[in-house]
Amino acid sequence: MILNNGLMTIDDLAQYLKVTRRTIYEWLKHNKVPAVKIVGQWRFKKDKIDAWIENKSLH
Repeated sequence: MILNNGLMTIDDLAQYLKVTRRTIYEWLKHNKVPAVKIVGQWRFKKDKIDAWIENKSLH
């Protein structure tokens, strides 16, 4: 579920990208995915994720 403000949780992002939570955590560990930590929890802006995907597809 994508929240009204466009922020996604790790579960939301995993479902959106059709990858595992473990994959998301690996990406976070290596700073490979745009994210922000809010009150100790990772959040992802859908527009930033979409731009990141678009950028990856160009390379």
